Amino acid sequence: MAFRPAQRVRVAVPDLISNSYFPAVAAVELGFFREQGFDAELRLLFPVPRTMDALREGELDFVAGAAHATLSAFPDWRGAKLLAALARHMYWFLVLRADLGARRGEIDAVKGLRIGAAPGPDAGLHRMLAAAGIDPRRDGVQIGPIPGTADAGASFGVTAAKALEEGTLDGFWANGMGAEVAVRRGVGTVVIDVRRGDGPTAARHYTFPAWVTTDRMIAERPEAVEAAIRALRAAQRALQSDPSRATEAARRLFPPAETELIAELIRRDLPYYDPTISEDTVASLNAFARDAGLLSRPVAYEAVVATQYRHLWGA
Repeated sequence: MAFRPAQRVRVAVPDLISNSYFPAVAAVELGFFREQGFDAELRLLFPVPRTMDALREGELDFVAGAAHATLSAFPDWRGAKLLAALARHMYWFLVLRADLGARRGEIDAVKGLRIGAAPGPDAGLHRMLAAAGIDPRRDGVQIGPIPGTADAGASFGVTAAKALEEGTLDGFWANGMGAEVAVRRGVGTVVIDVRRGDGPTAARHYTFPAWVTTDRMIAERPEAVEAAIRALRAAQRALQSDPSRATEAARRLFPPAETELIAELIRRDLPYYDPTISEDTVASLNAFARDAGLLSRPVAYEAVVATQYRHLWGA
């Protein structure tokens, strides 16, 4: 039998040194794409709207990113589909300066503060604050980008923790790695962990980390799409069976300090590792997207999710 080289696919995440999209990182780094006959190239492309733009332009094949951010490049879900959830629920943390003395759940503590947030994720923060009765303009909450996050190779959460330590911010809205680094350095306090129930009740259902591709990819390379979902499922199961494999997956990509932290962060996230995207999940996602001005009209479940691959969620 003649040798057949592995087909190539291009995968991107908008934040790398993070637990947010880690099942996709593990799918590449632990060899699960190779097991499916594909050679996957992993890229960091920040922020998530830029990642989705690259997907639309055909520069990428798959993106692991915030589900709602797909709409920044694919209006009203035209041209893209969600393949699976990397995990359930909105996954960012609100961290404030430790010396402010804010308590867990005390969302009003943001009033009058400078909060760093990335484009895309910032929509979740704005909507959550509105649901809590906080008007950033009226209440003096300055929400904006964090210096240094646009630098090549920078990861948002770790850079946010550094900015907090340097005093250029009063708080940030970022991933679990950034939150953990800030807490361990003694410079930050987790005030809101949305995924685990802090903040307005509906907030955890606004969005979630998703595996995204284009309609063109589904039409032209369906075998690659199926392989990507199988690789993701294999990564989720491997991490659930042995969270220490996260260290193995991170070793080539993460700095030493963050490599030592990742297995613990993944262990905490394991209860949320479910690839299922239900109709209720999409209804909540679309309601949030409409409130955020990202969606202009009601869209059916089948227009958001690649339903022909749902059988692979249980694979």
